[in-house]
Amino acid sequence: MEPAEPKPFDLATLLAQRGGERYDLHTNYLNHQLPRMLHTIGFDKVYERAEGAYFWDEDGQDYLDMLAGFGVMGLGRHHPVVRKALHDVLDAGLADLTRFDCQPLPGLLAEKLLTYAPHLDRVFFGNSGTEAVETALKFARYATGKPRVLYCTHAFHGLTTGSLSVNGEDGFRDGFAPLLPDTAVELGDLAALEKELKRGDVAALIVEPIQGKGVHAAPPGYLRAAQELLHRYKALLIADEVQTGLGRTGEFFAYSHDEGVEPDLVCVAKMLSGGYVPVGATLGKEWIFKKVYSSMDRVLVHSASFGANAQAMAAGLATLAVMEDEQVVANARRTGDLLRTRLAALVDRYELLYEVRGRGLMIGIEFGRPKSLGLRSRWTMLQAARKGLFAQMVVVPLLQRHRILTQVSGDHLEVIKLIPPLIIGEREVDRFVDAFTSVMDEAHSGGGLMWDFGRTLVKQAVANR
Repeated sequence: MEPAEPKPFDLATLLAQRGGERYDLHTNYLNHQLPRMLHTIGFDKVYERAEGAYFWDEDGQDYLDMLAGFGVMGLGRHHPVVRKALHDVLDAGLADLTRFDCQPLPGLLAEKLLTYAPHLDRVFFGNSGTEAVETALKFARYATGKPRVLYCTHAFHGLTTGSLSVNGEDGFRDGFAPLLPDTAVELGDLAALEKELKRGDVAALIVEPIQGKGVHAAPPGYLRAAQELLHRYKALLIADEVQTGLGRTGEFFAYSHDEGVEPDLVCVAKMLSGGYVPVGATLGKEWIFKKVYSSMDRVLVHSASFGANAQAMAAGLATLAVMEDEQVVANARRTGDLLRTRLAALVDRYELLYEVRGRGLMIGIEFGRPKSLGLRSRWTMLQAARKGLFAQMVVVPLLQRHRILTQVSGDHLEVIKLIPPLIIGEREVDRFVDAFTSVMDEAHSGGGLMWDFGRTLVKQAVANR
């Protein structure tokens, strides 16, 4: 009997046969707490396809994406120009990643990126934001000969060991010590920065121009003054633009909002991928790179196995082309101003709404303690169980009833962060503001399904203690 012919691999067939097991597969083989969390808050949807700023579920209903994969999907999903670039690079059959030649795509992408930061000279390509940060930390310590890196309280720079050492949230750091030498300073506190610099062992300060956790912008003039202090003490300024970069805040780089700032190293990732191929990049000054790669013996002293691969480089080049051709940065600035203005106008209307802040399409909506007795008692109940539950109470009906995907900006924060695709326009602003107003109306009515869900969250929080 002839052996059966092996069946060729068919991705569509595999997904058709096994796609329905998605939550069980994650429970059994991946992070089992993720499906548990999604089931608990009612986020256990089945999305079948996506395009631009929208998803569609198995029933054909559309969902507005105001999260953009934590900023990765800056151009929305499946942009046709990026898709074509990836088809083209695969069809080209390039001799990729030989490690002993110089392919043109990495050089072309580096050249293009540096046009947006003309004070910088060279680029290292890795595969993610945390790798971009790791590169900056290593380069800063080697170039200065100093061991310690300063970071800001509440900062988020990644979760690998080096980037975790400059992470300002204890919840991420707990249980992973010892980490690298580090010290936290308050964002905007120049006196605290200089106090640490006077010790003489500081290699750099790493800072997000707008912190992702809570959406707090550096005070006006802080980055420029910090840069001057750092250089006076022979230390470097590292700008983490992994989330804020590539137009998110209405400027190509968010540090540009502070006139005269020229960071020594800049980290980018997320949106550079076009939403397809992981990529990270560390841009830096000539003298830093030449010190790290000081001889042929050190040619591979810092490298990444998949860094600068052809698919990632093609996605990056296509992404930058789309940003210029479609004026994406200007759209982010214009649409962000509209959305933030309309939301800020609601602060006086709703006592649970404390503040709306941010730049471009990076917006934080913060909730706070209400004045009226009935609302205050409900607020106190949530806060006693776990800070951040009210923001989660808002996020859930936005998804369940209005089909809008959002999320809180960090653990134990009463802040929702909006980081939608930078291609959204007035139609999406109208849809979000209408939905948010509806949810706020219900929250201030003092009863209904929203507060019933709040009690469910309280029980879950208490059970997890």
